[in-house]
Amino acid sequence: MRAVHFGAGNIGRGFIGLLLHQSGYEINFVDIHDDLIDELNKKNDYRVILANEQKEEFLVQGFNGLNSKKNPESVVQAIATGDLITTAVGPSILPFIAPLIAEGLKKRKDIHGSSINIIACENMIGGSSQLKGFVMNHLNKEEQDWASEYVGFPNSAVDRIVPNQNNENKLDVFVEPFYEWVIDRTEIVGKQPALKDVLFVQNLQAYIERKLFTVNTGHAATAYLGYVNDFHTISEAIENDQIKQVVLGALKETGRLLISKYQFHEEKHFGYIEKIIGRFSNHHIVDHVIRVGRSPIRKLGQKDRLVAPALEYMAAFHQVPVHLVQVIAAALAFQTESDQESITLYERIKIKGVRKAYCDIAKLDPDHMLVEEVIKTYKTLYDTDEAYRLG
Repeated sequence: MRAVHFGAGNIGRGFIGLLLHQSGYEINFVDIHDDLIDELNKKNDYRVILANEQKEEFLVQGFNGLNSKKNPESVVQAIATGDLITTAVGPSILPFIAPLIAEGLKKRKDIHGSSINIIACENMIGGSSQLKGFVMNHLNKEEQDWASEYVGFPNSAVDRIVPNQNNENKLDVFVEPFYEWVIDRTEIVGKQPALKDVLFVQNLQAYIERKLFTVNTGHAATAYLGYVNDFHTISEAIENDQIKQVVLGALKETGRLLISKYQFHEEKHFGYIEKIIGRFSNHHIVDHVIRVGRSPIRKLGQKDRLVAPALEYMAAFHQVPVHLVQVIAAALAFQTESDQESITLYERIKIKGVRKAYCDIAKLDPDHMLVEEVIKTYKTLYDTDEAYRLG
């Protein structure tokens, strides 16, 4: 079996590439960076090293590099004859790889190739669907009809932290032990791809929300609570027992919602929460609260990781999620010169007052119960000359 993977960066090699290798695929790494492609063609292997005490290593072999800028014909041929196509290029790059994928599919059609699935492994919702739209724009009606029958674009959700690298071997990648790759089985065309340790599900939306309301909510909660308590890194913040209890409380609130909404197994879901908390405490990965907390206006939006689960929780259980309220209040107090959104948030609060500023961001009425509770908490904890402290 052979996979064509677009994006030979750290995530491409250390996450998707590793799983493809462990699933028995030979890998054609496609990229535009000359030095990286040359290195891939020069070396026979590279290591993926886990960020844990044991520093476990996995050897990846059976790959080569294809330069899509200098040698696009080789990529077209690889797509025409491959067994699986994956990407890890970043959402903004998907439109730029679509024409080459389209050319490969045209050739696949001409040589009567078998069905194939194209999976965008990007940090976005509906990445494969968006890529499908870009690719279809480069096919004529006959080619589109063929692709609709023989080419699948199953959406997926991916989760693995790949920190900044400082490895002697340029191809080696340092990654966190935890990972998750979930694929929508309902959108697969033909035979399900043979992928080891990948979860194929009927309802991908449930797992997308599980990640958003657990990983993203918990990460943001740790960052904002850590910031207002003068911690510098995520691992330092979550090791503080009082912060940990608030974060855990918030994730139990989102967990209750997710279990009710999608019928997740209660014990397994709370085990998942414990795993996520464990990820945050991994001191081998240095992640600063200022980096994780950036863009507070976006993260306080009505459909994002803090307000969305809080509103759904209140609608489902007719209760105020007290821990999520504490996190939202902390987010409103986040301010750093390194993030323009936090400066804008501070200025809005200063000019409009915290209630009006928050209502504008979250698109809520001033007398909404969530607004009342958030403002009450904010004024109690932050509307003083003293720094906020838990407990």
